[in-house]
Amino acid sequence: MNLQAFFLLVPAVIAPYVILLFIKQRKRKLPPGPYRLPIIGNLHQLTDFNHRSLKLLSNKHGPLMFLQLGSVPAIVISSANTEKEIFKTHDLIFSGRPIFYTVKKLTYNCSNVSFCPYGDYWKEVKKIVTTELLSASKVQSFRAVREEEIELMVGSIERSSGPVNLSELTHCLTNSIVCRVAFGKKFERNGGDGSSRSFHRLRQEIQKVVVGVCVSDFFPWMEWLNKLSGFEARIQRHFAELDKVYDQIVEEHLDPKRPKSDRGDLVDVLLRFQNDPARSIAFTNNQIKQLLQDMLAAGTDSSEATLTCTMTELMRNPSVMKRAQDEVRRVVKGKKKVEEKDLSQLMYLKAVLKESFRVHPPAPLLVPRETLESCRIGDYEIPANARVFINAMAIAMDPKLWENPNEFRPERFLDSSIDFRGQHFELIPFGVGRRICPGMNFAVQLIELALANLLYRFDWFFPQNMTTEDLDLDLEEAPGITMHKKIPLHLMATSAIL
Repeated sequence: MNLQAFFLLVPAVIAPYVILLFIKQRKRKLPPGPYRLPIIGNLHQLTDFNHRSLKLLSNKHGPLMFLQLGSVPAIVISSANTEKEIFKTHDLIFSGRPIFYTVKKLTYNCSNVSFCPYGDYWKEVKKIVTTELLSASKVQSFRAVREEEIELMVGSIERSSGPVNLSELTHCLTNSIVCRVAFGKKFERNGGDGSSRSFHRLRQEIQKVVVGVCVSDFFPWMEWLNKLSGFEARIQRHFAELDKVYDQIVEEHLDPKRPKSDRGDLVDVLLRFQNDPARSIAFTNNQIKQLLQDMLAAGTDSSEATLTCTMTELMRNPSVMKRAQDEVRRVVKGKKKVEEKDLSQLMYLKAVLKESFRVHPPAPLLVPRETLESCRIGDYEIPANARVFINAMAIAMDPKLWENPNEFRPERFLDSSIDFRGQHFELIPFGVGRRICPGMNFAVQLIELALANLLYRFDWFFPQNMTTEDLDLDLEEAPGITMHKKIPLHLMATSAIL
């Protein structure tokens, strides 16, 4: 249901309640924001709810902005200084997660790390994820998986006789690695296994549903509309299909005849914790299945988006491409491929990745948060249960922080201590504070190794009749929490290593 149709359906009976809400808010000194209409608040100004529309509003109303999204109060943070002030003193208060209707239905009642409400359960699950699944030693233990899958991608490029769909290849790469690490097997999108293709189709359908407008996310008491419109039935159908796939994966791991690997995978680890009486929480199969979904969605989409956007920027900036290729070929000279032990010497490539995270943060608005209680920021009162949007893209493009922010210039990071691991508020592609993405090390290791091999093994060219100007147009984004190119990246490749 689009917002225009929704406006026609809002019952007039809710008007008295909303008017009382507005009167109450006016008695408080809220952050500045655009004029709010009765009932719908600022929804009419956000038909394209993305980082660009919020940045335009913030340019007019300030880096700490208040919006009324139907009956839901919201805060938008668009500057590093405001973000720093908040998370240095109020990190805990800003550590909640809003409960979205679609996400709740598809995530076993928000039992994953990404959307789980802040509390003891989230702390326990995050501890398991960070120490047992995504620690530095665990990430390193999957080195062979990364190298094998990157070699398969390289082989596919070498066999290609025409333009290479890098968006497709990098998606298959990241998906295969995450599936092997999480499930112990691959779901190949273009393979001969019909169930694999069905699984990918299902995930694509779910992504479309998740980014759609849901009336009850702005007016919770109107959840009945989801049933009336058929939206609830559609969600339940997708969920049932997805649940069946994960049930099968768990059952396979419970089979005593299943061959055991020395390394194990995510399901093995979670099943071990399920049977551990020392654990403070009861770990159900549903929670295990949701952590699998969380790993797959976060690990695949953001890494693929970053690889595609980085290669796009390198093609748009030939001098940067040449310098990055010269570095990797000098460091790795004489070897068939880039190995993970080589990455520590590739300082310019690391700067390229930082600049890519700045210009194309994987989630421009990060994952929304919610305030756990009211607090004061400067002269303003921040209400409890307010939805919080951190505009990472606006911060990364702030001319007060970055010289010529619209230019892709990795050199800006060569003599800079600024990093993306949550300590520098001007660069936050993985978030900040308690709810920073726990999969950061896993993603960065994968992206660096894949990018280095793409630059080392091949020279890249535009397909016939394509120019740099075409890439400028191709940077249009598809809707979603994770930023993807709307138009897939197609390039020609010739082998550079004899």
